[in-house]
Amino acid sequence: MRQLLVQVPQGCGKTVLDFAEACGGTNLAQVEAAGVDRSIDLVFVHISNGKVEELLDKLQDLPDLSFTLLPSGIMALHPPADAAPDQVTNVEERSPIEIFLSGLQSTGSWKGFLSYAAIAGVVVWIGLYTNTSYLLVAAMLLAPFAGPAMNTALATARGDRQLLKRSLIRYFAALSVTIVTTALLSWMLQQQIPTSLMIDSSQISAVSALIPLAAGAAGALTLIQSDRSSLVSGAATGMLVAASLAPPAGIVGMAGAIGRWDLVTNGVFLLLLQLGGINLSAALLFRLFGLSTQGTRYQRGKRGVFPIAIGLSAIVLTGLLIWQFSSPPNLQRSSRAQRANAQLQQVVEQSNSVQLIESNVRFTRANIQGQNTLLCVVYVQRQPEADRSPEQIRADLTQAIQTQLAPEFNATPLVDVIVLEAPGV
Repeated sequence: MRQLLVQVPQGCGKTVLDFAEACGGTNLAQVEAAGVDRSIDLVFVHISNGKVEELLDKLQDLPDLSFTLLPSGIMALHPPADAAPDQVTNVEERSPIEIFLSGLQSTGSWKGFLSYAAIAGVVVWIGLYTNTSYLLVAAMLLAPFAGPAMNTALATARGDRQLLKRSLIRYFAALSVTIVTTALLSWMLQQQIPTSLMIDSSQISAVSALIPLAAGAAGALTLIQSDRSSLVSGAATGMLVAASLAPPAGIVGMAGAIGRWDLVTNGVFLLLLQLGGINLSAALLFRLFGLSTQGTRYQRGKRGVFPIAIGLSAIVLTGLLIWQFSSPPNLQRSSRAQRANAQLQQVVEQSNSVQLIESNVRFTRANIQGQNTLLCVVYVQRQPEADRSPEQIRADLTQAIQTQLAPEFNATPLVDVIVLEAPGV
């Protein structure tokens, strides 16, 4: 339920009450009040979320209409008393006008906005430089990327070219500040090589596109759902959006400062993938829940903007996916390493001389021209009845693993087989 305080010239209050009652309003009341320069009727209306825009549309033609919409949910109880449980559990999604206005209200001033982007850049730089993963989480909480990302989706759903332009400018401005901040810090402290956390965070899997699609849907649902209809906080979904943006932005800045353009390429790929995926899923969800180009107190939308913007988002997303899957393993290192590890274990299990203890397979960022280095470290235990020496077992397994992995994964497997023996053998 939402509460509206409607102010109209004296004598129009009864009309407001009639419209509110027709829209299912409850606990309605009208009082005479003194305005700044004249007498007015002040009407208290309690109405379900889904009827807010319908009521405002009916009231729009009243002269000198002004109203106050309380954004927090309320519990409007009325007789009979035993119906209270049903009355408080009747929670609906926010109305389209409230979704739109709440999204716009989340955008702060430029000074504070860019300050948070710079602070997030400092924190993400410290996390990547010192290999401290929890600082990346802190940077995700500070990064102000969720606001412009959601406003871009709102502008797409509403067909608002002006808002779309402003949101994209804010989005890329925040990313640029974060990238420049991390680059300057790496340059001032004379960083020479990428850290292990930079390399790990730059790994891309074949399912990376699912993250921005999920982030966009979660962000849209946060704006759509009423306050008490979800236990998921806005900070959590904002962090999900920033989680897919803050580390890549830091990697782009730091890798650019040290000349590691392969890491820069991966970071730019991730940033563009996030923008396309978040906008596509969030805008479609907004349209599904009623946002359209024209609405109460909103006439700026153009019908052609929505299909064009959605089409461009889909084209960007499709183009990036084609790029990702057409040049393995560069943009699929994480998921392909998992598949390689599974095949390595199958090779080891076919040997009767050893049992697998542990295996670790990963693509490294070795600076070797024209080589995709796949580093494989395998620990095996020699069987007591094995008739081959550890050196022979090591040589045979190394050759078998390299033969299996090299052609399929377009990589150069560097294999280290460590043969261990149980005590007393």
